Amino acid sequence: MKFKLIVDPDKEEEVVVTAHARSPLTDRLEQIVTQSAFSDRIAAYDEDEMLMLPLQQIECISVLDGKTYAIDTQNRRFRLKARLHELEEKLPAHFIRINKSTIANELRLKKFTPSFSGAVDAVFQCGHIEYVSRRCFAVIKRRYHL
Repeated sequence: MKFKLIVDPDKEEEVVVTAHARSPLTDRLEQIVTQSAFSDRIAAYDEDEMLMLPLQQIECISVLDGKTYAIDTQNRRFRLKARLHELEEKLPAHFIRINKSTIANELRLKKFTPSFSGAVDAVFQCGHIEYVSRRCFAVIKRRYHL
């Protein structure tokens, strides 16, 4: 396999991959290229203030009472205008779905703990806890080969 990078500030950015067939590597490259256009910050609202919240400070994004919220590293909630499915398409690959109404930043996950009912909870570094659905936990287990 060959790799070639040409830096030319006068030309429009373009990524071209020539491969014999689609593979997990080509899929991952496509994901990296398409998601790199997304900023590393997201507009969030705290009461009347708007701020640009860095993605690395987001523990998870959840829907509560029909509204989308980002929970940050200090366990504070910030309102987001975008819907969860819109964010899921644009966020980097380390944001993973853990249930129907929550996307987690896997870089901020501390651990998974079993609950009494047989379900699994995701515990974040800030102390926030979210339920993990069985279907999403199966995907997470396959991702980490558990």
